[in-house]
Amino acid sequence: QVQLVESGGGLVQPGGSLRLSCAASGSIFSIAAMGWYRQAPGKQRELVAAITTGDSTDYADAVKGRFSISEDNAENTVYLQMNSLKPEDTGVYYCYAQGGTWSWGQGTQGTDSS
Repeated sequence: QVQLVESGGGLVQPGGSLRLSCAASGSIFSIAAMGWYRQAPGKQRELVAAITTGDSTDYADAVKGRFSISEDNAENTVYLQMNSLKPEDTGVYYCYAQGGTWSWGQGTQGTDSS
């Protein structure tokens, strides 16, 4: 089983930046991909960005060119750099790890103060 701990959420102005971190522990050898979903108030959870163990990345159209996902294998940590934040980026961001099963973090609030 994989445990995920997120950090880095907060309140920023439109156009600002945030960096989210997701540290994995446990059965990390089983992980094939990690990434981030977000859930805005009253909406379904949606995929924001993903990265595979082969360093392939995928982004939602709404964040392409503004968000960047990366990983530090030595630290077993995945990062989501969010730039040029917009009001519609507001929501709870959940880290996930996909292996034999799916694991989820507790969620971190990424907000826009507009």
